[in-house]
Amino acid sequence: MSSNNKDQTSTLQSYVDSAKGAVQSAVGSLTGNPVDKREAEDKRAVADAEHDLSKSAAKAGPFTVSPSGGVAKDSHDRTAGSWNQTVGAGKEAIGGLVGAEGLRQEGIQQNQEGKGQEAEGQVKDFGRGVADRVGGNVGAAVSSLTGNDAQRREAERQHDEGKARQRGVEKDLQKEADRA
Repeated sequence: MSSNNKDQTSTLQSYVDSAKGAVQSAVGSLTGNPVDKREAEDKRAVADAEHDLSKSAAKAGPFTVSPSGGVAKDSHDRTAGSWNQTVGAGKEAIGGLVGAEGLRQEGIQQNQEGKGQEAEGQVKDFGRGVADRVGGNVGAAVSSLTGNDAQRREAERQHDEGKARQRGVEKDLQKEADRA
């Protein structure tokens, strides 16, 4: 939702543009005007691109960046959970390789605990992301009414960070689903 990118990355804007395209297409069909039909197709294509972009994010390690410029770091639970899964899987593999059943069982337990810890962190991050997006939108609306530019910029930053946090969880969940 940053001021220079919000129209290109807003899911809501993509729906608005898609609706405009549908109306213009209907008008073009009623009037038989090929220009209206072509413009409607162009608007729909732009709306589809906006929608896709609004759902994208770049993830590098524990950091996520949204197209609107928001940056979020994964919660400690997610990072530690991932680490515990890795260490647990290593213990399980080594224990199985050398025949140390105790080490293998310890690895299985640590891996499972890590999965739970990571899932808990994902729920927290997703909830915080949604809350930040809503709070940022409300703050931006209020600051627009009062004309407070500094407050508006802070609200937009809050929204963008929330979007990055939410998209980071979505990316991790998609990666897990793709592995399954």
